[in-house]
Amino acid sequence: MTHHPLRVVVADDQALVRTGFRMILKADGIDVVAEAAHGAEAVDAVLRARPDVVLMDIRMPELDGLEATRRILREFPDAATAPRVIMLTTFDLDDLVYEALSAGASGFLLKDVTPEHLVAAVRLVRTGDALLAPAITRRLVERHARQASEAEPSAPHPGLSALTPRELDVLRLLAQGLSNSELAARLHLSETTVKTHVSRILAKLQLRDRVQAVVTAYETGLVSAGPSPAGEARQG
Repeated sequence: MTHHPLRVVVADDQALVRTGFRMILKADGIDVVAEAAHGAEAVDAVLRARPDVVLMDIRMPELDGLEATRRILREFPDAATAPRVIMLTTFDLDDLVYEALSAGASGFLLKDVTPEHLVAAVRLVRTGDALLAPAITRRLVERHARQASEAEPSAPHPGLSALTPRELDVLRLLAQGLSNSELAARLHLSETTVKTHVSRILAKLQLRDRVQAVVTAYETGLVSAGPSPAGEARQG
């Protein structure tokens, strides 16, 4: 397996933010192959540079990060080749974040993220293990899913019928924000087996990563929003 340097595009309307992120990533051997000051520039940069990961400011002039994300991912119908998009936001319960996840983003980071967390997030999201661990992300997904569940549920995802009962169990627990180790403990499986189940779920549903799986579980009504029994007491 070749280990080429990770390629990243940074899109933010503040030059200082772009410069700071570029320096942090470069220090860890990650290449920032392009920068963009607004959404339209971001779309062009991504299609030109074909990065692994895009750091996308959610609020930008001319074209915001949401629409830019939609346009980028529309150009990559094959989930396996699509770049992973991480949304950047200045406050943690930004109402646009859930929309961004629905648009295809793989997670989000606050702009005041520590250098270590930024690097770890970029590396993690490239593996398809989306940025779902923080309790804040789970709260955000649940909050907006609750609003969605009060509306009419979407049509069932055609791929759900292809999942085995065990895969449906894994997807339900995944949607509660459980990590692979927690899933393994709950289902009395090895972590390797859990990873295999998650990979098969993503492949069958043609989803990019775990965030997309969570959004699908809520939007199809497979999981209803409400307090997660899976460990309100656990450390997030």
